[in-house]
Amino acid sequence: MRLAAVADNFGRDLDATYARMAAILETARGEGTALVAFPEACLGGYLSSLGSAEDRGTASSRRTRSGPPALRLDGPELRRVARLAGDVVVVVGFCEDAGDDRYNTAVALTGDGILGVHRKVHQPLGENLSYAAGSVFEAFDSPVGRMGMQICYDKAFPEAARAAALDGARIVVSISAWPGSRTAAAADLAQDRWRRRFDLYDQARALENQVVWVAANQAGEFGSLRFVGNAKVVGPGGEVLASTGTEAGVAVADVDVEQELALARRAMFNLRDRRPDVYGAVVEPNGHAVREEAPSLA
Repeated sequence: MRLAAVADNFGRDLDATYARMAAILETARGEGTALVAFPEACLGGYLSSLGSAEDRGTASSRRTRSGPPALRLDGPELRRVARLAGDVVVVVGFCEDAGDDRYNTAVALTGDGILGVHRKVHQPLGENLSYAAGSVFEAFDSPVGRMGMQICYDKAFPEAARAAALDGARIVVSISAWPGSRTAAAADLAQDRWRRRFDLYDQARALENQVVWVAANQAGEFGSLRFVGNAKVVGPGGEVLASTGTEAGVAVADVDVEQELALARRAMFNLRDRRPDVYGAVVEPNGHAVREEAPSLA
């Protein structure tokens, strides 16, 4: 099965986005690709800046005015993506109009319609000023097998990927608008410390859950953000099978998912060997976490 993860720069111009998607999907379909993951917020772009969870008043209203367009799950924008997808499973991210709330949302779809929906659960650096938070990590069936999805900062929490894996996900698609570090930023993105975190999370989540991991990311710059790219496909042993590096591109890997999972799980099967009876505080609200005042980055 051929799997692809996209790193590219997607902003507010939806027509430019559709054109780029169409070109990528035409190539993917010609190469027999079964799944293509586009980045977080590829339909309409991400936030132009990140601030602090404590931002109030004018900062909040300014960010709302400059935010991405809110799109409905049953709207013409996703129908157009579905037409482009055809028989390919496509994952896209966008700002979802859910009536009174807006969500940072990922959708998996084909030409036949929506297969699964994920609303971003974990919100970094004041993202709560623009979006409500989701509350579920679950898997769903698709033409490429049982899948899970997550968005960006979700990957920093091992419980997120584990929940999808326990629900039977064989492939987890993680879409991001993951930027470089805002403090002590490296001139070379390849040396950026947030880029290193991004890659470590991708490999660790694949390895600890023994799943195939498909990670898309924004590339280039948008507003005050500089994205790290590094779209990739990771095998269930944590090995990077394909990567774009920090530049825009498409990471493509041919993976026999069932064979790779069987090989990874034949001796040490992490999901089977769990001991939930001793984990206790790990799944209690806030467990033994220590709350500290975080400095504002606004």
